[in-house]
Amino acid sequence: MNVRASSSVSAADFLPPRFSLKSLRAAAAECRACPLYKNATQTVFGRGAAKARLMIVGETPGDKEDLEGEPFVGPAGRLLDEALAAAHTDRKQVYVTNAVKHFKWEPRGTRRLHKKPSAREESACRPWLKAEFEVVRPHVILCLGATAAQALLGRKFRLTRRRGEIMSGEVCDRIIATYHPSAVLRAPDTAARRQMHEALFADVKKAVVASHK
Repeated sequence: MNVRASSSVSAADFLPPRFSLKSLRAAAAECRACPLYKNATQTVFGRGAAKARLMIVGETPGDKEDLEGEPFVGPAGRLLDEALAAAHTDRKQVYVTNAVKHFKWEPRGTRRLHKKPSAREESACRPWLKAEFEVVRPHVILCLGATAAQALLGRKFRLTRRRGEIMSGEVCDRIIATYHPSAVLRAPDTAARRQMHEALFADVKKAVVASHK
């Protein structure tokens, strides 16, 4: 596929003529719809079952995901796997992706610290997410964090008000939003961490149960 100019404003310019997870992953590797690709090691596309009943959507890849090219392979991914295991589900049974496919970061000494994607970057990347929905056709979507939820439910969505609810959106009739595992790991104290941990596990279980109805 020919690489188009970085002035493109949407990933729609890079979508392949026919959708499959394989063709989408290959095309996404060439995406230049926003500037994030310039400082990222690689595109981090979704992984998992091609016809999963449950799709899990995070915000953006982290440092480890950027280096390995796989979503949720760092500490947050391990916590997500624990929550899935508690709901008697294996990662291989679901499809896991992010709303934004390139790692956005800022240098802090020798470390690369995560930065929140801008509204333009989220919008530019949204065609990849919609294409994944078209291929996988999940029964339930679980959004991890407010950014992922806002990508599907609109900028006015507030996680503090509607966490754990089953909501209807444009791409799926059943969408649940919960805390991002990394937010649980960064909780300011033990009490907050315990509360967020319990909520995350409960919401993952709710999403798994709903996906089988």
